[in-house]
Amino acid sequence: MTDNGNSLDQRTFNKLSRLYIIALSAIAVSVIASQILIRKHLNDQQSDSTVINVAGRQRMLSQKLTKDIVSLSAESSMEDRVFLKDKIKETLHIWELSHHALQKGNDSLGLPKKNSKAVTDKFRVLNPIFDTISVASKSIIERIENIPPMPISAFAKEIEQVKANEGDFLMLMDDIVNQYDLEADEKVSWLRNLEIWLMCFTLLILLGEFMFIFWPTAKNVKNILADLLFAEQRAKKMAFEADELSIAKEKSIKELRALSHAMDETLLFARIAPNGQVLHMGNKFSRLFRFSKLDENVLFWKVLSTAENEQLIIEDIIVKHKKTGWQGELKGTTKDGDGVWLEMSVIPFSPTEDRSELLIIASEITERKKAQLEIERLTKQSFEEKMSQQKIISSKIIENQEKEQNRIAKDVHDGIGQMLTGLKYNLESIDTKDVKKATAKIEHLKELTSNIIKGVRTATFNLTPPELTDHGVVPAITKLTQELSRLTGKQIMFFNKTDFNQRLDSLTEINIYRITQEAINNAIKYADSTHILVSLAHSENMLSIVVDDNGKGFEPSKVEKVKNGDGGMGMTFMRERINFIGGRLFLNSEVGKGTRVTLNIPL
Repeated sequence: MTDNGNSLDQRTFNKLSRLYIIALSAIAVSVIASQILIRKHLNDQQSDSTVINVAGRQRMLSQKLTKDIVSLSAESSMEDRVFLKDKIKETLHIWELSHHALQKGNDSLGLPKKNSKAVTDKFRVLNPIFDTISVASKSIIERIENIPPMPISAFAKEIEQVKANEGDFLMLMDDIVNQYDLEADEKVSWLRNLEIWLMCFTLLILLGEFMFIFWPTAKNVKNILADLLFAEQRAKKMAFEADELSIAKEKSIKELRALSHAMDETLLFARIAPNGQVLHMGNKFSRLFRFSKLDENVLFWKVLSTAENEQLIIEDIIVKHKKTGWQGELKGTTKDGDGVWLEMSVIPFSPTEDRSELLIIASEITERKKAQLEIERLTKQSFEEKMSQQKIISSKIIENQEKEQNRIAKDVHDGIGQMLTGLKYNLESIDTKDVKKATAKIEHLKELTSNIIKGVRTATFNLTPPELTDHGVVPAITKLTQELSRLTGKQIMFFNKTDFNQRLDSLTEINIYRITQEAINNAIKYADSTHILVSLAHSENMLSIVVDDNGKGFEPSKVEKVKNGDGGMGMTFMRERINFIGGRLFLNSEVGKGTRVTLNIPL
């Protein structure tokens, strides 16, 4: 059978196996589902008999209660009345308990807290009649227990009430019992239909297994047997052709020897063992690295270089890729100390079934590599010069931004703030004849003026934090979180995990502050967050600031745009500032799970 046929049979077998697993899983799921549904339904029906029994008992209890109450009028002895009163009291207690349990459920009685709408409606009609009988019965009990006991004539009215309502109660309670019985029958019918449906579903799955698994499998086995017979015929033919191939093999060996000789003289060619031992090295290779064929047990990487670090690199390449092969560039050093660059291929080769080797085919590219390294050096030098210029430009831009913000802050605070404060005081002194309208207008203007002053102070604080210049970035961020928490009403907290208190370069501190400020403002304005946590930690070489919020987060597509620099000027400025101070900025967000902004700044 051909390799293609084997592959096809394997694919067919795998496909049938997957179908068989799916079919068995479907049967298992149907059985489990049926058991779950049936057991759930049976559990629900366990209480049906108890409900019907208790509901039926209510009719008996109401009759017993009425009988005992009517018997009171015929008893002249106080001792007999008290005895009947106790029986009435006990019956009334059971009757009321069962009545309420049927509607609200009772674990001790085994009654569930669920009724259909039909039963609930019937109980709604029955409850006034029940309440009338219950109140009358309790009144009779109370008057008998009264000291001294009242005569029979004192509760004759209550006895008549019980007798008058007892018939209605029995009729309605009988209707409720019938309704319970009807619903229980419906549940049994539903369960019977469910069992039939599940049985049909299981039979359908079994039919599908036969049509799509067992029958195709039988056909496939038949085809495999036919292929085996065909393969036997081919094997006989191949045995006849083996002799001819043996003659061709001898001819090929002679040609390979000639080819090997040509490769030794024209290519950098070698054969090595998987452990790196040199088995054969071509003449050109030997001349380049001064390898003597008399040397025994020499490792290939020691032939290619006299430098220890280069030997380790070559050894690592051979060891890692001895089974998969490798192609690339590497550097060697001759015994004369000259550097040699090689473009080399490592090819796994098995001359016999029980032995493996590695073929090494290489070409010298020393001159080309020197030119390439020179180009890379010049390109790197040009790039560094451009980056230096960009850094100077960014520094000037940021310095000018800070100067402009300081100027704007001073103008807002000293000019607009004072004018608005004066406006507030003038409006408070307004006096008019229409006191009611004037008062309402003044209160509105006072509130408006206070909000304007609050906004001016917030803007002033955002533009010129004095703590930053006087005390450093940690006090400034502390003040920032406190003020923004007070002004916005959000829970904004700052946590200095490692008690960092170092002063940094002024531009570094300004940029750290501005990035943190921008991250907090974004969480306030756009994230709909209620809690924002700013945490700071540092190590010997790194300062890390993390801003977490519990807001709505970003859509995945929007997050991607932000990462690519398309997220608005705020994110652009944050990235420019972090690049200027040589740090890194990371943004992590998920819809509904908040946002985290992480700053890592080298110290």
